[in-house]
Amino acid sequence: MASDARDTLGHTARDAVGWTVLALLGFTLTALAVRTGGHLGTAGAPFLGRYRLQLGPATVLAPVVAGTVLAATARGWLDRLPWRYVPALGYLAALAWALALALVDGRSGLTRSLGSAEEYPVDVPAVGDHPGAFVRHFTATAGGLSVATRGHPPAPVLLLWALNRFGVTGQGWLGLLLTALGALTVPLVLAAVRGVCGEVPARRYLPVLALAPYAVWMAVSMDAVVATLGAAMVAAGVRASDQRRTGWAATGWAALAGLLAGTAALFSYAAPWLGLALVLLYFARRRPFLNVASGLSGLVPLLLAALAGFSWMDGLRVAHADWTTRVVPHRPVLWWSAISLVALLLAAGPPLYASLRKVRNTPGWPFLVGAAVAVLVSVLAGIARGGVEHAWLPFFPWLTVAAVAPERPAGPPVPAPLPLAALGALVAVVVEAVLATPW
Repeated sequence: MASDARDTLGHTARDAVGWTVLALLGFTLTALAVRTGGHLGTAGAPFLGRYRLQLGPATVLAPVVAGTVLAATARGWLDRLPWRYVPALGYLAALAWALALALVDGRSGLTRSLGSAEEYPVDVPAVGDHPGAFVRHFTATAGGLSVATRGHPPAPVLLLWALNRFGVTGQGWLGLLLTALGALTVPLVLAAVRGVCGEVPARRYLPVLALAPYAVWMAVSMDAVVATLGAAMVAAGVRASDQRRTGWAATGWAALAGLLAGTAALFSYAAPWLGLALVLLYFARRRPFLNVASGLSGLVPLLLAALAGFSWMDGLRVAHADWTTRVVPHRPVLWWSAISLVALLLAAGPPLYASLRKVRNTPGWPFLVGAAVAVLVSVLAGIARGGVEHAWLPFFPWLTVAAVAPERPAGPPVPAPLPLAALGALVAVVVEAVLATPW
């Protein structure tokens, strides 16, 4: 046992060093891009935004949250707590972490993006009393909508419109609600990991998820809502493919997974890529025919949208045309393809290095591979040209799942990678203090 503990500590140290080396190389590459006049279109490379220094009383909130989660895990509280409480604890920790980071900028951390002329809320009045007309004419009128809206399907604006009709009108309350919706990603991912990898890895994955650096962009984010829908889709697929579940029960869960996938596709054109994780999961668990139920039900939201007048493919073409004229001339593909991976490295944090090293050792590999393929396709296709720290939020939670995998296939469980989680939390605190993002 002592030998295993020493080996695990040694691997963790090497993972931390390996990630640090890659991060330094990434910063060097980014500096080279800036120095050689890469015209990256941002003052905050490898992220979108600009650099500044923001410190204040609220800056201590995030370290307090991180220290509490790490201390609770180190004391073994997560191991002794009945499982039914673990997802709820993960949710509260993730919500506290995202809010603590956002509040470094004060109340504006929850309201700034909601008042931007480039974000979804500015288009809510265009829906008026006729959401059907808004959907029907969405692609035809996209040129007059905000940057965020015309790059996505109409569901984000419709969600904000519905919340407004339900009385959520204040920007502070709306920002808090969107953050709370995004934090649901954590318990859903934990449920999926437990169903595939087992309860022990799921418990030990909690601090990695709850204190992830990408939480900087989870607050007040519609992409975080997409991440929640994607996580719910995968969690439903895990339940569908459980060997103890057959017949109509399995089919029903698979159909639910498809409905969630189709709904996510109405929020983001990139969301369907996460469906690859579902396909791989069904094949890995020898339940390939569940793809039929998920695939057919996934078309239902898109067909309903088509009946309402919105063609998903036409919307995608309009979004791509806008991106071609607005982004492509100003952000060189070669530099951004490379530094987008640097942004990924920083946003996912040190657990990413451990996860990639141990991907073969976990039954959760379909999650990681599916998300990784989605990321690599966008890079190789030249689509990743800034803003991936936001756009890839639905994929980030799955990329670090193997951080809690055994050091060898079918080996003994490893402790929670607290040093890596702590280093990742430090990255988030630093990024939030020195980077002003447009979201």
